[in-house]
Amino acid sequence: MDSAITPQAKRVRDPRLDFFRGIGMFIIFVAHTPDNFWAQWIPARFGFSDAADLFVFCSGMASAIAFGGVFAARGWLLGAARIVYRVWQVYWAHIGSFVVVVSFAVAMDHWLGTRLYAGQRLGLDPFFADAPMNLARLATLTYVPDWFDILPMYLVLLAMIPIVMALAIVSKWLVAVFVLGLWLSANVFGLNLIADPTTGRLWYFNPFGWALIFFTGFALMRGWLPTPPVDRRLVIAAAVFVVLLIPPSCQMMFACESGWGSTIGLNRVYDALAQFDNKTSYGPLRYIHFLATAYLAWVAVGEGGRRLTGAFTELMRRVGQQTLAVFLTGLFMAQACGMLMDWLGRGFFATTLVNLFGLIMLTLAALAVHWFKSNPWHQRKTQPVPAKLTGTQITTPAPGRIATAPAQDILR
Repeated sequence: MDSAITPQAKRVRDPRLDFFRGIGMFIIFVAHTPDNFWAQWIPARFGFSDAADLFVFCSGMASAIAFGGVFAARGWLLGAARIVYRVWQVYWAHIGSFVVVVSFAVAMDHWLGTRLYAGQRLGLDPFFADAPMNLARLATLTYVPDWFDILPMYLVLLAMIPIVMALAIVSKWLVAVFVLGLWLSANVFGLNLIADPTTGRLWYFNPFGWALIFFTGFALMRGWLPTPPVDRRLVIAAAVFVVLLIPPSCQMMFACESGWGSTIGLNRVYDALAQFDNKTSYGPLRYIHFLATAYLAWVAVGEGGRRLTGAFTELMRRVGQQTLAVFLTGLFMAQACGMLMDWLGRGFFATTLVNLFGLIMLTLAALAVHWFKSNPWHQRKTQPVPAKLTGTQITTPAPGRIATAPAQDILR
């Protein structure tokens, strides 16, 4: 029997993972800021995949590091318990972010005497039409608002990890069958969850489809999939594929507002390809495009990320190490910066300043969370321990032995 839950050596934190997660957080902020011309340069305008793919793929890799080791070292039950704890954390992050962002939007609408922000921009008029019932649905994830749909999808993907790890104990092929079965069910049979029972709206990020990219990252980091070789032929093939999928209008203007949809004369081509680029169920062209882009990035940064040096790289790594906190900050700052641009205008300088302000706030949030996690309030002892404490002799232990002391000396 092929067991996948085997102890592994402790991994050193991969700089590539944190770097690209940080980049993804910045791109998601830019994409979420309303009417932001910086969004003309995000990856989604130049191909099928975008920062959402990067976020989910890296989340799969990070989950393999954070939780896979627990399954390996402590067994399936404790590994599953660790997942439940993380799901609980992310669940409250989702609820809290909705309450904070919507409260801010409602307060701004009340102050300005409009319904622009909560009702129109966030699309919450249906929510407020039956707020008591929709609050209950929000708490049970049977109502998933637009703009707040990534974390619910991530919750479901996390909940699949114990299933995947159980299947991997028997055979890693069962994992492939499970993940591909979910993906095919989403793309062929329309398997999805209801986001709004009153309208029948489905989850925009279908977790059954997006499981493919999440568990691709998970499997790569667990070692279930082989590391791709650095091969010139593969590099050329990936580059050609990525370049061919850049809309011609974007190639000429070096910026693109609507991707393929804005390219005159290619509407039929776009419509034909769109069924294979479905973002909701994660179409096959989207998957292949992301893998090609990721492979080029993996080759570009060098083995072990040796080319990722300098202050900017270190800054992105700091941001990528605090993905959840930065993502939540980005949800709020995207709406706040959209309001700022409503006031300042959307000229080149005003928009640039507002975007830079938002990115600085995301960076400060990452640095602040890093500082809090370092437990700075815990005093680090540097002075030698006195020979006697409350009448109890403390001696230096022999090599290989552990020193002990009475409980009253420790619990202080």
